[in-house]
Amino acid sequence: MTTPRVLVVDDDAAVRMMVQEGLQRDGFDVVAASNVSDALRHIVTQKFDVLLSDLHMPLPGDGFTLVSAMRHTHPDALTIILSGYPALSEAMAAIVSQADEILVKPFQIGPIKELIRTRLAEPHAIKRVKVESVASILERDLEITIHNWLDLVEDDAELTCIPLSRTDRTGHLPKLLRDLVVRLRLDTGLPAPISMAAREHGQMRREQGYTVTQVVEESRILQVSIFRTLQRNLRSVDFSKVLLDVVIIADEVDSQLKQAMLSYVTPTVVSPMVILKPQVFGL
Repeated sequence: MTTPRVLVVDDDAAVRMMVQEGLQRDGFDVVAASNVSDALRHIVTQKFDVLLSDLHMPLPGDGFTLVSAMRHTHPDALTIILSGYPALSEAMAAIVSQADEILVKPFQIGPIKELIRTRLAEPHAIKRVKVESVASILERDLEITIHNWLDLVEDDAELTCIPLSRTDRTGHLPKLLRDLVVRLRLDTGLPAPISMAAREHGQMRREQGYTVTQVVEESRILQVSIFRTLQRNLRSVDFSKVLLDVVIIADEVDSQLKQAMLSYVTPTVVSPMVILKPQVFGL
C-alpha cells in the first residue's frame, strides 16, 4: 500500500498537533488545517486518501461541509468526523451517516491509525448513501408529500368541515410543489418567480368556500409535510446546502400563500354590460 495522505482539520491547535504528529510517526503523510477555508483550498489542490475533521469549527456544520467537498473532489477518500458529543440523537445519527466514520472525543491516536489502515485496505467495505439535493428529494417524493399532506388535512376538523373529494382538496398542490422545486434550483441571487398556480389556488379556495384561516392552515400543513419528507431522507440529504434550502422552502411557501391570498381577497373584475337606451329623435 502507498503512503496514505491524510488531511487533518481542527481549530483546536493541541488536538490538531497531537493527531498530526501521531499519524506522522506511523508513516502517514499528513497535511493540517485549522479552518474550513484552508481545508477547502487543500482539498481542491491536492490529492488525499483520508479526511479527518472536527465537526464544529466553530460552526455546527463545518465538518459536513468538508465531507461534502471531499466526496465531490476525491470520491474514494475515507471521511472521518470527530465530535465532542458522546450522546447522539437519532436525527444526529442519520446526519453523521454522511461521513464514513464518527469518533467521539476524547480519543486515542492508536485506534485511529488502525481504523484508517483497515478501511483503506478494504475500500469496497465502505457503504455510502447517495447524496441528493433537497430539490431532487422533493421532486422524487412529490406524491408521498402530497399523500402525507392529505392525511394531515383530513385529520383536521377545521378543514374537513368543507366536504371535498381528495382531488378537489388537493387542488393545485402538485403545481405548488413543482414551483418550489424550480425555486430551489434557481441560481443564488436570481429573483423568485411568482407562482401562478398559487394565485389560481387562492381563487379556487374562495369559490370552494374556504375562510382565510383555513387557507393559512393548509399552507402551514404543507410546510410540515415538506419537512417530514426531508426527515425521511436525512441519510441522503446534501447537508452542505441544507440550511440555505430550508430558508428557501419557508420563503417560497410563504410567498405562495401571499399570492393565494391576493387572488382570494380580490374578486375577479367583470366588466359591466353597457346597456344602450333607445334615443328619441325629434322630427
